[in-house]
Amino acid sequence: MDISIDKDVCIGAGQCALAAPGVFTQDDDGFSEVLPGHEDGGGDPMVREAARSCPVQAITISEA
Repeated sequence: MDISIDKDVCIGAGQCALAAPGVFTQDDDGFSEVLPGHEDGGGDPMVREAARSCPVQAITISEA
């Protein structure tokens, strides 16, 4: 699994960080980012739910 966040689309709602705090966080400006070392989802079962919860669909998950 490969997780990417489109920084041009992200509005910083933070729903991803609420759904999967072990994978997503927010940077100093409030925009979402993947925690270092968790770009593959880290086995967290909530990663897909986090992507679905993004109100602007800025998160893309692809199978590696």
